Amino acid sequence: MGSRKKEMADRLKEIKKVTAIAKLNDVPTSPRKMRLVADMVRGMEVNRALDILKYTKKEAASRVSVLLRSAIANWEAKNEADRKELENGNVIVKTIMVGQGRSLKRIRTAPQGRAARIRKRSNHVTVVLGVKNQTVAKEEL
Repeated sequence: MGSRKKEMADRLKEIKKVTAIAKLNDVPTSPRKMRLVADMVRGMEVNRALDILKYTKKEAASRVSVLLRSAIANWEAKNEADRKELENGNVIVKTIMVGQGRSLKRIRTAPQGRAARIRKRSNHVTVVLGVKNQTVAKEEL
């Protein structure tokens, strides 16, 4: 049973070696607006995703672009020997998640002496980069 756990741990180490994570917390944009941009690049090759984000007019695109560049730098730091994978287009945006952050509650005046609540939303974005499955299949053979 101990050897099975060791095999599983080794497999997880290999998976973590070829993935890179970057997080951006408390972005002052609503999660819904950020998800529209995140959906555009999910599953894409990283260089193509950067090109798409560069020409997207939404404000959230510039923030996701900076985050994606950070994830690429993290991937390069982990995989110095495999830099050609990045140039060949084998590194993809494996997952990109947008979660709800804290909401700042503000009050605005409303008609007839009332007060209306304003929720200024924020979000957390997490990007995970990985290598396409083609290279993993070659290693197993």
